[in-house]
Amino acid sequence: MANKPVSMSQVRSILKLFKENRSSRAISRQLHIHRNTVEGYRERVIQSGLPVSKLLQMSDADLAQIIYPKVVEPPPDTRKADLQARIPYLQTELHKRGVTRQLLWIEYRREVDKGYAYSQFCELLNRFLRPLDAVMHLTHRPGELLQVDFAGDTMSYVDLKTGEIIQCPVLVCTMPYSHFIYVEVLQHAKQEHLFNAMNHCLEYLQGAPPAIKFDNLKQVVVKASRYEPSITEISEIWSNYYDTTIMATRVRKPRDKASVEKGVDLAVKWIKAPLRNTVFHDVRQINKAILPLLDDFNRKGMSKGAPSRLDRFASDEKPLLKPLPAEPFLYKHISWGKVQKNYHVILGENWHQYSVPFQYIGERVKVVYDLDHVEIYLGFKRIAIHRRSFVHRGYTTLPEHMPVHHRKYHEMKGWDGDYFLQKAEKIGPNTTEIIKRILDSRTFIEQSYHSCIGIFRLADQVGNLRMEAACSRAVFLHKVGYGVINNILSKNLDGQPLPVQTQFTLPFHDNLRGTGSYN
Repeated sequence: MANKPVSMSQVRSILKLFKENRSSRAISRQLHIHRNTVEGYRERVIQSGLPVSKLLQMSDADLAQIIYPKVVEPPPDTRKADLQARIPYLQTELHKRGVTRQLLWIEYRREVDKGYAYSQFCELLNRFLRPLDAVMHLTHRPGELLQVDFAGDTMSYVDLKTGEIIQCPVLVCTMPYSHFIYVEVLQHAKQEHLFNAMNHCLEYLQGAPPAIKFDNLKQVVVKASRYEPSITEISEIWSNYYDTTIMATRVRKPRDKASVEKGVDLAVKWIKAPLRNTVFHDVRQINKAILPLLDDFNRKGMSKGAPSRLDRFASDEKPLLKPLPAEPFLYKHISWGKVQKNYHVILGENWHQYSVPFQYIGERVKVVYDLDHVEIYLGFKRIAIHRRSFVHRGYTTLPEHMPVHHRKYHEMKGWDGDYFLQKAEKIGPNTTEIIKRILDSRTFIEQSYHSCIGIFRLADQVGNLRMEAACSRAVFLHKVGYGVINNILSKNLDGQPLPVQTQFTLPFHDNLRGTGSYN
């Protein structure tokens, strides 16, 4: 008999035709029902032992008990109930790092010998988990929130002094209502760099939102909690300065910051990727290159005919932001140090050394520094100020801080042949020629520098006119140097007329043969 029963009205039509002794083929043709189905109902009538006329007088419910076959329920499958009872455990385990469905299935089959195969296990697991994975659509009000996170990808620059490739974190901030974003590359992910970048972000927004939601960054959150996360002291100070509130996302809840996650993805595609082949030499260069790309991205329409992020932000959110203080928040550190014998003070954060005037060697000084500058104080007197450098174990030295002999050595390190030639040109062409011959006379040009220095010192003593006159006499000599010029000046030969240069001819002699002797 067919699995799918016909309607009760069709059953009664079949019974009437049975009563008329019609064949199964004829009934099938007349009622357009498959012959096997008709045969099935005939067998049920015979098995009932009742005449057809009696069956036709029964109610539909009673007739159905006889005509329709009993559905034998299969024994309950306890495997499904067992797997469903395991769902809370399986859901928790799937959130753990490295735990896969295949691993859970292997463990499941160890406990349930005749359990589901892997494909059916995964299908049922997904079916059970689907209602638990419902996503709520969050509607953000304009200007109420800024979401902040670090991108997983970094950007890099090449240190010119060391050749080292420095990897730098990328900060992405998103206004979830307009999806307006701000991107900045940081030298480090430390607090001072983070909050300095947040200063720049609020300047880019030209205002502060009522709340700023960070991921659970260690620079911001001391202790993560779903209900009351503990915020670092500097975070509270910074938020109070800008009259905003710092919030933290729930632990392992990426959907709490879905907007900034999307912003990170878009920043990588539209800002980082176009700069992937550009070689930078410091963070400032990277951020300078990012800014025009960031502006273009925010001006780009989010879909055809839709307003851009900038348009939505400017019209709906910017008017709702709180005004910024007159000056940005300044994150300063204070440390103490002793001026070393090399007249430098060591900043322990990256062991970089900064110079002070050499007269303060041995003094204990206070170092006040931020991301941009390093100031060094002796008592209440500032004795040095430098631009902050992040070169590990490097030196920042101002020439005016050096003793005189160190300064001369420092100047000598910057000498080259062009320096001496340019200085000689100010005296005259003959002096330039002498200096050029001295520079060309040594295999290593640096060996000739002291001779050049001696000649310029003589020029300082006797004046440029006498030096040019002495050099005009020396250009005719085969070998020149400091000693030759000094000898000419000390003997006052520079004031005497130059020797007359005549063309040299060979005298006539009987032993000399002319060209005719070689014909």
